[in-house]
Formats: sequence, structure tokens, C-alpha cells
Amino acid sequence: MMDISNCKQTKRACYFTYVAMSSVFSLPPLLFAAFRELYGISYTLLGTLVLINFCTQLGIDLIFSFFSKHFNIHKTIRIMPLLTSAGLCVYALIPALFPQHAYIGLVCGTITFSVAAGLCEVLVSPTVAALPSDTPDKDMSTLHSLYGYGFVTVALTSTLFIHFVGKQYWMYLTLFWAILPVIASVLLHACTLPDMNMQESQVKAIQSKHRTKGIVLCMACIFLGACAENTMANWISAYAENALQIPKMWGDICGMCLFAALLALTRTAYAKFGKNIFRVLVLSMLGSVACYALVAFSTNSILSLAGCVLAGICTSMLWPGTLILMEERVPAVGVAAYALMAAGGDFGASFAPQAMGVVVDEIAVTTWAQNVGNSLALSPEQVGFKAGMLITAIFPVLGFILLLYMKKFFKINDKKRIACNR
Repeated sequence: MMDISNCKQTKRACYFTYVAMSSVFSLPPLLFAAFRELYGISYTLLGTLVLINFCTQLGIDLIFSFFSKHFNIHKTIRIMPLLTSAGLCVYALIPALFPQHAYIGLVCGTITFSVAAGLCEVLVSPTVAALPSDTPDKDMSTLHSLYGYGFVTVALTSTLFIHFVGKQYWMYLTLFWAILPVIASVLLHACTLPDMNMQESQVKAIQSKHRTKGIVLCMACIFLGACAENTMANWISAYAENALQIPKMWGDICGMCLFAALLALTRTAYAKFGKNIFRVLVLSMLGSVACYALVAFSTNSILSLAGCVLAGICTSMLWPGTLILMEERVPAVGVAAYALMAAGGDFGASFAPQAMGVVVDEIAVTTWAQNVGNSLALSPEQVGFKAGMLITAIFPVLGFILLLYMKKFFKINDKKRIACNR
């Protein structure tokens, strides 16, 4: 059993690591417009970077689910942030030194820091969950809220840098954010990490059909929630600038930064006052549908941007909330279950933003987009963006339907478990 002082030190190190890792998620979308202008990279290829990011994380999640016994968990956690720094350095330096191979450099850097991001999702959440605590659900919500605060910090600082220094110097900004993961690695080396038996967790996860089906349902739920959250998180900057014609600095500050701030504040509020996570998830799915519909159908730039920002509230608990639901309703979950959940979330976070990029590119060149744009005083590209937002609304609709089924499933299973215990 860890003593209280060691427990607090470890928890703070995990919290800071989550903040440091936020650069991996929030920085690249801010640079999409610069990459398109400086290197002529299409929206489809930009969306592919998001796909590569989360597919790499998905691969790491699956590797840890099935081959965890081959890893030294504590060493992996401590080295993980250094991979993030290495990836960000590659991301910055290859395009700067070899602009004709800029996209290859972006891909190589993305793969490297995505490996670290996958390790972070698989290992940091169960590390916090393994620490002695009277309020484990609140600790989990706090951990994920810090991602939002890190997102805001990176987005706001980066936006001001791009505006006042210039987007052509984006590589120096990237190198700056590579410093935080190094500090995180130092903190993790200085603290005591709890023991986590991943092999035992895998065995337990396979023994029960109920447990297996419950985890699969939670994986599907986190997949749909990740689709809703990460599509907006990855495209809000480009959408505000190119579809709403808002200057980049103000679009990022009033759009991406507010989105991330509301995401973080909502998670903090749940950590302090939250209860009944199932109801929170249902309302979040419905709210996400409303936000995406507002963005898609509104021709008013302010209302459309408001829909983007409010999605920060509605999508905030979809990922951590599903983890909390799994902890509450699925018995004997272990680190392997967290890895599988991370795999479901990463699949959604890779699939939906990539689909958004394809939709924008494909629809923008159609006669239909031209005709609709003429009738609404919109460009074909703007029509493509709105169509992509509308299609994304399908994911939280499916999430709402799934949650209704999950409520019935867990209710029936709870009755069976009570009957067996008598």
C-alpha cells in the first residue's frame, strides 16, 4: 500500500503528464491551414494525418491488450513522454529542412508521437485508478479535465504565436511544445508508481460473458463519443477560418479555445458535483446532435460558431464518462479493459475526422454544392464543411440509441447477478 505523500506525488505526475500530452492532440489541427497554404496539402491528406495519429494509437492499445506481459510497465510509463518530444521534433524539423518532403515528415512525426499518445491512454488512466482513493470516479474526471486545460493552453498560446510571429515559423512553436513532455518524464521518474498486474486483468476479462459483452458495449459507446468529440476538436479551427470566414486568430480563440475550455470546465464540474453518469451520457449524446445540427444548418456565422463551441460541453463527458460507466457497471475490470476502451476511442477519433476531410473534399467539387452554395450565398467549400458536420451528427444519434440498449442490458444483468448471489 502506498503512503499518502507518495500517492499525491504520483497523482500530480500523472496529471501533469496528461496536460503535457495535450499538445499531441491540439497542436496539429491549429496548423492545418498553415500546411495547406505553405505546402499545398489537401483536406483529405490533412484528415489522413488525424487518421494516422489515432490508428497508431489504436495499434498500441491492441498490442497492450494482448501482449502486456512482454512490457516493463513502469519503465514504459516513464519513457513514454520522451517519445512525444521526439515525435514533435521530427514533425517540425523534416518539413523545415526538406519542404519538398513536408508531408512525409509530418507522417513520420505523427506516427512517433502517436505511439506515446497511445501509451498514455493505456497506462495513465489505470495508474490513477490503481492509486488509493475514496473518490475514484472524480479522480478520473479530474484527469481527463486536465487534458482540456492543456488543450486550451496549447491552442491559445499557439494561436497568438501564429498571429503575431507568423505561420511560416510554426516549426519553432512545435519545438517549444516538445519541452513539456520532457518535464513530465522527469516527474514520472521521481515518483513511486503503483503495481498493476495486466496479465491477471486479461484473464478476468475473458472469464465472464457478461463482462465481455459489457466491455464491448462500452467500447462501442466510447467509439461513438470519440467520433463526436474529436471531429469538432480537429476541424473547428479550419472550419472557422475557411467555412465561416473568421480571421484565424479570432476563430481559434473564440472557437477552438472556448471549445476546449468548456470541455475542461464541464469535466471539472462533474469531478466536483457529478452523479448518475448514465443520464449525463444520454444528455450529452442528444446535446451533441443538436450542436452539429446547428452548425450544419445555420447560415449565421455567430450561431454556427456557437454550435461548435457548445459541442465542448456536450461532448466533454462522452470519453471519460464511458470509462466511469464501465467501472460502475462491469465487474472486475483491469488494465487490459482500459486498453480495449482506448482502442475503441482511438478508432472513433481516427475514423470520424478522416471521414470529415473526405466529405469536404468530395462534396465541394460537386454541382450540387455549387447550386446549394449559390442559393445560400455560400462557397462550395463551405457547403462541403456543413455537409460534413451534418453527417457527423449521425454518430451521437447512434450513441443515444446504444445507451438505451445498454441501460436495458445492465438492468437485466444486475437482476441475474443478484439472483445468483442469493
